Amino acid sequence: MKCLLCLMLLCNFLSAEPVIKTPEPTQTLAIWPDRPLIPGTTNDERKISDLIRITKVERPSLEFYKSDKAKPKAPAVLILPGGGYNILAYNHEGTDIASWLNSFGFHAFVVKYTVPKQRLEALKDVQRAIGIVRSKSSEWGINPEKIGMLGFSAGGHLTAHASTNYKVRAYDKVDKADDLSCRPDFSVLVYPAYLHTKEDPESLPPEIKVDKNTPPAFVIQTMDDWRHVPSAYNYIRALNAVKVPAELHLFGKGGHGYGLGAYKKVEFDWPALCKKWLLGVTK
Repeated sequence: MKCLLCLMLLCNFLSAEPVIKTPEPTQTLAIWPDRPLIPGTTNDERKISDLIRITKVERPSLEFYKSDKAKPKAPAVLILPGGGYNILAYNHEGTDIASWLNSFGFHAFVVKYTVPKQRLEALKDVQRAIGIVRSKSSEWGINPEKIGMLGFSAGGHLTAHASTNYKVRAYDKVDKADDLSCRPDFSVLVYPAYLHTKEDPESLPPEIKVDKNTPPAFVIQTMDDWRHVPSAYNYIRALNAVKVPAELHLFGKGGHGYGLGAYKKVEFDWPALCKKWLLGVTK
């Protein structure tokens, strides 16, 4: 009887879903010096199964994940989790992506931008964050001309917002980091949101001003994520109109919010396509 019980426990253990551990950042920096990081008070967090949701960020931060496979002067990517500008989908659209980027030699940063419902503050956070990364590129072994952004859902909108609003910062200068360009060199938008208007689904919203200097983009979208299909089309169409290099990959089924696919399974391998594009655009 004891042997049978042990066997049953062993089978349950082997069949259980693997626990995906959230990696620890190499370094964490406050984005704004007047809002220093205070352990335990930076954000409010709740956990649903293995998914971590950050529900409030008042002290935005930049988490550096250093790749041990990176070559000198390696590319880097700032990751913008989604969550409708209400929360941050912290691990499956944040730290999991950092680990994936690290696996093929890219340094990664998860940006904890201001939420909830603070779109302008989020843009300020991201503009400042990319300036900080450029200012520390020599210290961190990063090529300052190969710094990109990767955003999911609302983070996709924020990526497009930062990619088209970099000539003038949305805040007053803080320090020398703000003298450097806040334009990303390339961008990845995965199931991007809010890149259309209610009045005209085929038009970009007024804050997204695509021109010939907008960085190249890689966009992932599924057709059954019907509310967000116009966003992907509109951004790609605008880039094409000004001859900015871009790729749009459409898939039939997958819905919204699947991240890398570790939690919500999909039948397509967008990370493999994206990895190939990233290696090409940064070579």
